[in-house]
Amino acid sequence: MNVGSPSGGADPEPMMEMNMTPLIDVMLVLIIMMIITIPKANHSVNLNMPVGTPPPPVKEPVVITIDVDFDGTILWDNAVVPDRGTLEAKLTDVAAQADQPEVHLRPNKLVSYKVVAGVMAAAQRLGVTKIGLVGNEQFQ
Repeated sequence: MNVGSPSGGADPEPMMEMNMTPLIDVMLVLIIMMIITIPKANHSVNLNMPVGTPPPPVKEPVVITIDVDFDGTILWDNAVVPDRGTLEAKLTDVAAQADQPEVHLRPNKLVSYKVVAGVMAAAQRLGVTKIGLVGNEQFQ
């Protein structure tokens, strides 16, 4: 509080400082309003999950095993496939079935990748959808 001037009768100088109290009050009110109006962050996704247990499969899947031996020999259910055309004919028959059997491809660990990739490419090209690589302890 400024009571008097030290110079006696001279005019008092105007105060050059801005009053910060109203500015701080307004800023606090704005921050509180912003905090209240921000929606709560929800990191969960609502899913409609099925209720109960699924029914068991009605029948066991049919499994066809294709073995690829270390020298590139292809075996269809333990029977030697003589050439690529016979393999493709058998894969075409599998792909034509409405309920395709599972095709288990079991390559030997010593066979070149080119032979295994050729069998997989032929199966994909002919439309076989249920094919998978299976570890083969017998041929390893």
